[in-house]
Amino acid sequence: MKLLRRGNSDNSDEQNSNESESTASGNEAASPVSLGKGRPTPKRRDAEARRRGPVAPAPLTSKEARERRKANKGSKEDRKAASNERRAAAAERRARMLAGDDKYLLPRDKGPVRAYVRDIVDARRNLVGLFMPLALILIFALFLQPAVQQYVTLGMFVMMLFMVGEGVYLGKMINNKIRVRFPETTDGGFKIGWYAFVRASQIRKMRAPKPRVSAGAAV
Repeated sequence: MKLLRRGNSDNSDEQNSNESESTASGNEAASPVSLGKGRPTPKRRDAEARRRGPVAPAPLTSKEARERRKANKGSKEDRKAASNERRAAAAERRARMLAGDDKYLLPRDKGPVRAYVRDIVDARRNLVGLFMPLALILIFALFLQPAVQQYVTLGMFVMMLFMVGEGVYLGKMINNKIRVRFPETTDGGFKIGWYAFVRASQIRKMRAPKPRVSAGAAV
């Protein structure tokens, strides 16, 4: 009889243990606990500072600051070599821009339409090209006698009227040619006419990019 009671007691204890375990596992499944990092997320500035390493303390004197700047810049030979490289790169970019390389042109000069406009202007002998020389003559005329100034001013005014008329004609002519050569382009109108006028008003040797065609050539 004692063995039976002991066996029953053991079975009840085992059953109670199993029930406790199932209840605990059910509670864990019913209410999962999310484990966090246990620390606040570091700021981006602090994280970058840790990646860069420790920051050197601020200089205490102006002499120390100058020495630190010199150390950061490198030796005199290194600075000279870097300066020569920058000048060479700038000279190469300018040379490519003057040659008409579309990659190095200013935004106003890029594209086949603008290149075609430049070729038309450069192939013509434009009266507008006298604008800058005439402006210099007008400046020198200010130092002449009043009677001479009147004739010079009148002549300049007449020339300006002819230049304006030629600019209007040049703009219309170039827009007509662009519509035939590039029928799908949206680049045209007053903007292209003004671009051509400004190009024509410059002295030929001072134009950038440099002319690709000679004066009088057929375009």
